[in-house]
Amino acid sequence: MRIWVSREPRRTNAPGAHELVTKVTLGQVGTILSTEVTRLSRNCSDWYPLLDVCGYRGCLIADHDGIYDPATTNGRLLLGLKGQLSEFELHTIRARMTAGLLNKAQRGELALPLPIGLVRDVAGQVHKAPNREIQDRIDLIFASFVRLRSASRVLHFLNEHALQLPRRDRFGDVIWKRPTGAAILEILKNPAYAGAFVYGRTRTLRTDRTTRRAKTIRLPVSEWRICVKGVYPAYISWDLFERIQAMLLDNYAEYDRNKTRGVPRDGAALLHGIVYCGECGHKMVVQYKGGTRYLCNFLRQKYGVPVCQDIAADPVDVQVVEAFFQALSPVELDVYTRAVATQQEATAQILHAHQQHLERLGYQATLAERQFLHVDPENRLVAAEFERRWEMALAELKRAEETGTPSPAQVNALSSLSQEQKELFQAIGQHLPRLWRQGDVAQRQKKALLRCLIDKVVIHRPLPETVHARIVWRGGETTTLNIPVAVGSLKDLVGAQDMERLSLEWSVQGQTDEEIAQKLTAQGFRSPMQPFVLPSTVRGMRLKHRQFRVRSQSHLRHIEGALTISQLAERLDITPHWIYDRIHNGTIQITREATTHLYLFPDKPSTLEGFAQLTKGTLKTLHF
Repeated sequence: MRIWVSREPRRTNAPGAHELVTKVTLGQVGTILSTEVTRLSRNCSDWYPLLDVCGYRGCLIADHDGIYDPATTNGRLLLGLKGQLSEFELHTIRARMTAGLLNKAQRGELALPLPIGLVRDVAGQVHKAPNREIQDRIDLIFASFVRLRSASRVLHFLNEHALQLPRRDRFGDVIWKRPTGAAILEILKNPAYAGAFVYGRTRTLRTDRTTRRAKTIRLPVSEWRICVKGVYPAYISWDLFERIQAMLLDNYAEYDRNKTRGVPRDGAALLHGIVYCGECGHKMVVQYKGGTRYLCNFLRQKYGVPVCQDIAADPVDVQVVEAFFQALSPVELDVYTRAVATQQEATAQILHAHQQHLERLGYQATLAERQFLHVDPENRLVAAEFERRWEMALAELKRAEETGTPSPAQVNALSSLSQEQKELFQAIGQHLPRLWRQGDVAQRQKKALLRCLIDKVVIHRPLPETVHARIVWRGGETTTLNIPVAVGSLKDLVGAQDMERLSLEWSVQGQTDEEIAQKLTAQGFRSPMQPFVLPSTVRGMRLKHRQFRVRSQSHLRHIEGALTISQLAERLDITPHWIYDRIHNGTIQITREATTHLYLFPDKPSTLEGFAQLTKGTLKTLHF
């Protein structure tokens, strides 16, 4: 008799199972003895093929409840029924255990792993970490993020001041490591620091059914399964936690795809992330190639249709900034006092963190010293190890004392402002435009200031020469602006015909081009590329209708002993543009005549001969 003991019924490549099926098929087995028939009937994929073979070869199956004949209907029914009952029993047990776990989670009593800064005592109560340095470091992270409004800037801030973060190793012990962006985001996004117990923050999705690979995704706050507030001791309030999550969501770099504003950056476009298309309502992106422009690219990317809108950014930015200054002017704020208070608070936190860091390193050095002094001097192997640890602790303490503490100049940088600078900050509402235009405010600071008051800007170009901009302020109020933008030619202007008619009438009356341009500007007309009328625009319209100021303008000039470009081009049978192009690139070197301001060539055969050689390529340059 052969006995096969299987502890892995789900293995399809088990050699014992294949041997058993082979023996039964050959008729060498009369009875199969098993202690887990119901378990095999429930979840073993090899079991039912074995029943078919046993029924065909007349092999019996026995366990502690009885003997079954798979060849009979009653035997197969009994084996299958036992498997179904056992499966239902397991399902019931699992459902009850899951319900109990959820009930405990809804009360906030489920003992989930706690983040750094929170500990659970033997009675199951949660407290803040007894280490004050850990508490202060977590408070510093939240305060720095509220002040800097970016996790990456918090990371730069900690690295700049050589501050470490507390972490847990795989054994649960606290270790201090260099800060990383992931560690800072893990702290900022954890609701336990706001005192809330949360269950179901993630969801597991099967990405590939063939390989059974799963992907874990984070759910938004609104989709969390269970959220019980006030369970843990809080480092921040729940309202501040929600504000932090909103700021993190708003800082996504892919602001177009994520429908967020994005973090302010150093680009030239001041409204990036807050400008929307007035045609389709989607967010517009920034294009810097060929000048700064706001581009609505959503419909083209999705449907392949032409670009919805393509608007120059500079005129829109200028008008929106002016509206921002007008909204800011009535605000009376003691900006300098707030800036000094914020900087002093951050400085105090930095100094306190460094002091705690030195205290911790000093304690570790003292502990290493005590361990070295208590060791038996005769045990040199152990003494050498403790001596090495002591030396490492002292070296780390010395390094922190030399490089870690900020200098007094860095600490008192803001409080050492001159009285003139203090008065400038106190009158920020009046001086901000001048500081803005002088370049004393960085681009990212300008964008951050605009976002303090402006929620979004919707732009629409109903006419080629005008852009309608609707500014939506933080309080919900709106401001509508009509912004003139540059066009390609005079015919793209709405009032081009009226402007042309008036300029011709006033020109006949003897008014100069400058006077006509001023009168047209006063009546609201403009040139294609400027918000006012240029005298050159008036001159172009006048010459178009052959209205000349002097008689010589009505016919070609004839200067004795000289040829103009038009006359020379006619003799050589070439275009004047060809000559102008060679003059501009330096192939033909000549200067304008002082009186007529024309390019004059000597009326000699050598001039025509030189141009002939130049056109044939036998001459590189011409000098006159």
